[in-house]
This record gives sequence, C-alpha cells and structure tokens, in this order.
Amino acid sequence: MSDTYDLLVRGATVVTPSGAISADIAVAGGKIVGIGPALSGTAKETVGASGRHVIAGIIDSHVHFNEPGRENWEGLGHGSSALAAGGGTAFFDMPLNSLPPVTDAASFAFKRAAAERSSRTDFGIWGGLVPGNVDQLEPMRDAGAVGFKAFMCNSGVDEFPLSDATTLRAGMKRAAELGMIVAVHAEDDALARMRTAEQHARGTDVRSWLKSRPVELELAAIRTAVDIAGEMRCGLHLVHVSSPEGVALARDAKKRGVDVSVETCPHYLLLTEADVIRLGAPAKCFPPLRPAAMRLGLWAELEAGAIDTIGSDHSPAPPEMKRADDFFAIWGGISGCQHGFELLLSEALARRPAEIALRHMSALFSANVARRFRLDRTKGRLAEGLDADMTIVDIAGEHTLSNGELLYRHRQGPYDRRKCRVRIARTIVRGRTVFAQGRIAPGAPSGQFIRPD
Repeated sequence: MSDTYDLLVRGATVVTPSGAISADIAVAGGKIVGIGPALSGTAKETVGASGRHVIAGIIDSHVHFNEPGRENWEGLGHGSSALAAGGGTAFFDMPLNSLPPVTDAASFAFKRAAAERSSRTDFGIWGGLVPGNVDQLEPMRDAGAVGFKAFMCNSGVDEFPLSDATTLRAGMKRAAELGMIVAVHAEDDALARMRTAEQHARGTDVRSWLKSRPVELELAAIRTAVDIAGEMRCGLHLVHVSSPEGVALARDAKKRGVDVSVETCPHYLLLTEADVIRLGAPAKCFPPLRPAAMRLGLWAELEAGAIDTIGSDHSPAPPEMKRADDFFAIWGGISGCQHGFELLLSEALARRPAEIALRHMSALFSANVARRFRLDRTKGRLAEGLDADMTIVDIAGEHTLSNGELLYRHRQGPYDRRKCRVRIARTIVRGRTVFAQGRIAPGAPSGQFIRPD
C-alpha cells in the first residue's frame, strides 16, 4: 500500500456491512485503498471526521430530473446538486419525463450526453418499456440501461403510455432473455379510472382525491405484476410501494420463487395522508400517502427485512403545475431527494441503536441497490477496491430543515420546518468532495456514467 494518497478521512466511525469501526479511510485513484485505525502516510487532502459516521455513498435508484426537454421542471444540474446535499453519490434517472422519453438507444444516448455535461454525481439511466418498443430493449441494454421501467396506469405524460398486461408479458419475456430487470409503477389503470370518476363527481378537494387512489389500486397491480414476472421468469422491481399489504404480497411471491424486490420511499415512512390534507400540493404523489397505521406497518416491514431498497422518487414540477382549484389537476410528485434520506436516518436512529440503524439504512440506501442492479463490484459498500463514494453524517447534528436551503430548481418540498437530528456533513464521489459545509464544493467534479456489470 502506498503511503501517499489522494485523500485520507481520519478518525471516523466507519459503517461497514460487518459492523461499525473506528478507522481512517485512504483513497487513491478514486478507489478505497485502505480502511483501518491510524493509517500511516500522507495525502493531498485530509478530512477530519472525528465524531462523525461514514456510510457508503447513497445511491438513489429512482429520480425524475426531467432533462433533456423539461429542464424547467428540474434539470440534471439542480437535481444532482440537491441529491449530493442529501448525501447522494449516484442516481438512476427515470425515462418518462424527459423529451424525448428514453425508449430507444438514440434517446438513451441523448440523455447520457446531457447527464455527462451537467451531473454532479455518478449516474445510471433507466430505459422505458412502452407499447411497441420491445425490439428496443436489447439496444438499450447494450447502451448500459440499469433496467426497464413500465407504468401500469397513466404516467401523466402522453409520450410515455402505460403498459397493459400484454405489453408487460412481452416486455418481461424479452427482458428475461436479456438478463434485465423490469420495474413497475404498480397502480391498476382500470381501477384508477373508475375510482377517479366516482370521486371527482363528488368533489374536487384533497379528500376526494385521496379517496380516488385507495390501496386496492396498488395491490391489484402488484398481483398482476408478480404473476407475469413469475410466468416469464423475469426480475421484477416494485417501485415506491406505499403499503405494508403491498410488501406482504411481494414477500409471498418471493416464497413462490418470483425474483421480486421492493422499493419504498422516504415520504411513505415519514408522512401520512393527514400531511396531504395539511400541506396540499407539495405532499401529493402517486400512490398517495397513506393513513398513519399503514405508515407504521411499513416501518415494521422495513425493520423485519422485507423491504429491499429506498429511493426518493424525486418528482418535481414548476410551481404553476402545483397550483389548481381542482386538486385532481395538480401534478403529483414529491420533491424529496435532498431532505428525505437524512430524515429517514434521523427517524431510524430514534427507533433503534445507532449501529443497527445505520447498518440497516446504509444497506437499503446503497449495498442492496448496488447488488440488485449489478453494481456491487464497484459501488454500494465501504471496502477496499470499490469506488470511494462516501456520505459523512453527523448523527448529533440536530437542526430544523428549511425549504430555503433546497438546491432544487424550484424550492418546493414537504419537510419545511421539520426537526432532524442528522446532518449531512460531506458527500464524496470517487474520492472528491462534491458537497460540504452546506454548499456544493468549489470545483466539484462532473459525474460519470455507470452501467450494470
């Protein structure tokens, strides 16, 4: 081991899969080259981390940064900066809200080029599964897609139509042949249209809207998705599962041999339908926030190990799309990639001893994501030989969150004035600081494209 490094992180509590240890971390060439107490040697940069915990850099596998084409909604520069401020070192951008949507190799290359110009963190790209593009799945796989995303209900944008059972079956069959995962937004379209018509006829307020998206929509779609995935022997990733009942359906499918993983989001673990009524548009999302009992049930499933990953589902929009007299007409999406992860760490630390909470949350944020999407040879853990992606946290950094500190293009979010005991102190991507001392670091590096092994 060389005794001259690019970076030394000194005196941290390092959270590894096998436990938390007091150690230094040495970095050279963007990789971790040593972890241990009082490492000898010098470095071009030394970061003192006494009293701080270091977890593997957060990989947000579910964001909508909406570039190219809808940069006025967010953009890769703003979105990745906000994610870095929230501890994120990599993200996977969803295919549907950019123009063009990512449904073939050409649009994939267009988005990759945009991200290479603007992203502050490393990034992966989801391909889209839509009617008529099954022949484009292989070219997107070859271009480096992390998987293929399908909507089982109206996506909200005309350019990305929903996938019915026939499309899902054909897409999953081809994805399985290609060794790829299909992710689904699981809400049943027929039920969604029926319930929306029923409730919209009765009122246009927030309570009527909540009643239009009952949990039965999610459960019906999950049943369909796991049945087709099992039939086609395709890896299935259920995004933003909002209910413990939905998690239970996936757990039962796993017992039957279906290759299915479950993602939930910070907002389903932190907020409830009462927050939608209180906050209005900033807390509107699909599926909607659930009653308090479901939120607690989701925590129970998470602590029991039945949830695999956590992604922010950061889904911003311009302010004018978050205002309407008819609540049904407001864009549904929560802006949450900057504050959601530290709030979840804060909540987890209030529920469990620090080492247990940090190890489990780090797995959900990083290790499990890297393993599921075949990045674990380079990312997801603090270990020698892996990329030096680190999130340094102060678990005694109690503060009050403010929308004024948000780095989103539009400073909208549901967590304004919420207390948080955890503060993101520094975010390091491949050994270089991207965020520290409350701001994006001067000369912060550009992110790199990452693809599954």
